[in-house]
Amino acid sequence: MVDALANLSPVHQAFLATLFTWGVTALGATSVFLVKGLNQKLLDWMLGFAGGVMIAASFWSLLSPAIEMAQAQGAIPWLPPAVGFLLGGLCLRGIDLILPHLHIGAPIQESEGIKTTWQRSILLVLAITLHNIPEGLAVGVAFGAAAIGLESASLAGAVSLAIGIGLQNFPEGVAVAMPLRREGMSRLKSFWYGQLSALVEPVAGVIGAAAVLVARPLLPYALSFAAGAMIFVVVEEVIPESHREGNTDLATMGVLLGFTVMMVLDVALG
Repeated sequence: MVDALANLSPVHQAFLATLFTWGVTALGATSVFLVKGLNQKLLDWMLGFAGGVMIAASFWSLLSPAIEMAQAQGAIPWLPPAVGFLLGGLCLRGIDLILPHLHIGAPIQESEGIKTTWQRSILLVLAITLHNIPEGLAVGVAFGAAAIGLESASLAGAVSLAIGIGLQNFPEGVAVAMPLRREGMSRLKSFWYGQLSALVEPVAGVIGAAAVLVARPLLPYALSFAAGAMIFVVVEEVIPESHREGNTDLATMGVLLGFTVMMVLDVALG
């Protein structure tokens, strides 16, 4: 996979990588055609796994390279990553306040963002779409950073991040499509909305890659911005959703396994 991407521009690399992550989300959404329902314990474990992958990716693939890049640029090593990390979280908080959405498993009364009369299904899809914005951005920024040739950012590392994000996108596809199916939506529509939630990733990926290529000094900020946005999503939505039905131990073990898998991917490939 690395060799196949090596001769492409970073923007094309990011686009193809985020098409892969979208495809894994779509693969997860196909579960509505294969099974009538999914055990809640398994779903909560899968959500925990997704959260663990995102936490590990935030440090190993984003924050750690950001610290090294800041130091190489002669800046205070912790300052750009700290600023970018907080800005990423604040930006997602702003979107969270505005974008109408509903967390998986929550009653319609708990919908967040600007109040609307939109259907529950649309609000569920928008919640997962919110998850996917920082994921696509993280992959795009990683490929843009690799193109600059810094020691702390490699093409293999960007590929490992895309693989990790893809792995955790599978349960997200399931987590959107299955609840829609349970609420009476047809299998085809449940699949459609499940995969639709990840279409924002290629867009965010291309924007992220292009931005860091245009403004190289922004790299430490961009990497840590993506990390802050992902951590916000994990703490605000993914982990609470995995605990909603009381399967906290299973979800926690999922987090540990997801973190370990992403760490191994990044260290082994990056």
